[in-house]
Amino acid sequence: MGGGANGEGVFGQSAIAGGMSEAGVAIDGRTVVYGIVGCPVAHSYSPAMQNAALRELGLNGVYVPLRPRPENLAEAVAGLRALGMAGVNVTVPYKESVLPCLDELTETAVLYGAVNTIINREGRLTGHNTDGPGFIKDLREDQRFDPSCGPALVLGAGGSARAVVVALVQAGCPELALVNRNYDRARALAESVRAKTGFCVRVLHWHTGDRCLADFARRAVLMVNCTPLGMSGQNSGAWPLLAGLPGSGQLAYDLVYNPPVTPFMARAAGNGARAANGLGMLLHQGVLSLEAWTGLPAPLAVMRRVLYRQAGVEVY
Repeated sequence: MGGGANGEGVFGQSAIAGGMSEAGVAIDGRTVVYGIVGCPVAHSYSPAMQNAALRELGLNGVYVPLRPRPENLAEAVAGLRALGMAGVNVTVPYKESVLPCLDELTETAVLYGAVNTIINREGRLTGHNTDGPGFIKDLREDQRFDPSCGPALVLGAGGSARAVVVALVQAGCPELALVNRNYDRARALAESVRAKTGFCVRVLHWHTGDRCLADFARRAVLMVNCTPLGMSGQNSGAWPLLAGLPGSGQLAYDLVYNPPVTPFMARAAGNGARAANGLGMLLHQGVLSLEAWTGLPAPLAVMRRVLYRQAGVEVY
């Protein structure tokens, strides 16, 4: 898939990386294959997490990383069908470009305009999206936060911001605003959300001198960073928020999880706000994907333990 020698190398390494040989699980002619498609994909925590879950469920399955080149994406997806793989996750940069390669989309995938999960049922490939639902599950179950309790400010206007905004709308958030360096891109996202859901998202300007942004940010109970600012290896840049924000009584949620404590989280904690990174969203989207593939309840505690260990974070 996307190159014979490369595909064999990635597949072979993934079984070891996921701990299959250490667990003494044999891969045989009945082994069901799952995976994650992305470019790059070597950094992904999903293989370790999902392989641990498959072992816990007692399933004869393996989850492998797959890295097709962009020009080979359609062939790679066709290969999933031809090889009888049961399902894959899809990550950057293919969540949108994979759409034309699939036979059908769930309502959730249509609403989000992106796919992070492909389900293979007897050769028919269905695109689904568990990113937004995973985000909401983390808010409700792990952060003990009700998305309907007040206004939310979302920083960014890319694919992850779209998932967060749509998920918040579906979860009953009463008021939403977007702020992005590229104002036109944020406005296009807001219009797309309005067209699909009927919900009007405000679009604000990215600078601390904007009075509308300052006023909204003070009222927000939730701020979500969907930009790469603060990601490991990225310049933290300048935030468009006043110095005391996020502050007391607010939840600052950063989709970035490397480093585990991001500059956005550190800023929030220093101001007395609650802070969380994107590991919980990664966990819950993976849980929902596994359940969609297998029809079985996922072993949440096992997946959490392995994921957080991979990230070098203590499980709370």
